[in-house]
Amino acid sequence: MSATLPHEQEHSRRHWYLRGVRATFSIPGLILSSAFVGFAGLAKAAGLTLWQSVFMVGVVWALPAKVVLIGAILSGASLPAAAFAVALSSIRLMPMVVALVPEMRTERTPRWVLYALSHFVAITSWVLAMEQLSSVPREMRTTFYAGLGGTLVLANMVLVGVIYVLADSFPPMVMAGLLLLTPIYFLTSLWGSAREGAAHVAMGLGIVGGPLVHFVAPSFDLLITGFVCGSLAFLWHKAGRVKISA
Repeated sequence: MSATLPHEQEHSRRHWYLRGVRATFSIPGLILSSAFVGFAGLAKAAGLTLWQSVFMVGVVWALPAKVVLIGAILSGASLPAAAFAVALSSIRLMPMVVALVPEMRTERTPRWVLYALSHFVAITSWVLAMEQLSSVPREMRTTFYAGLGGTLVLANMVLVGVIYVLADSFPPMVMAGLLLLTPIYFLTSLWGSAREGAAHVAMGLGIVGGPLVHFVAPSFDLLITGFVCGSLAFLWHKAGRVKISA
């Protein structure tokens, strides 16, 4: 029996890896890919080469961060300023990593595996993983997420390369509309997957406060809105817990 155990384990890992691959073929994955169609057109219009656009998908991955980077390039920002802007926009992913990693980690999981898989964390992969990891054996969750996250990245790298070549045949309004599908999906998916009312409060405040802050401080609207609305939602959550305990 012990002689067949490695073979059985390899078969099980292959099974769960392919389950992760299949999980990418979903409505969220389709919406994300449609947004990357718009990104390919944006990258080409910004003057990026084919290989630069594809490389950006694999290295930066999160779509809003890539849009921020292209904006920095078009504005003529320096390399440190562009890097800081991208890093700042990606801080929002840190809570997702903190929430996801404990769901995948076991006592025997190497840290480098968790570090590598953290690169795949973005809203689509995070939502899909959090919805399905509970049905995956804990020792196979890193394998499942490797299939899920890796396929999303590779598939969209290929998609961006193909659309970049064909971008001139697409109407500009169609490309822009597809790019806007992503924030709409992000909002609806995060709203549906929120486990506490404080998340709904934060998103509601952000929807109202974001446009208002943009008129006052357009360069820091995302940072200010996130900090203020998130803090208010946290205080609302704490006040509710104090009231319940009392």
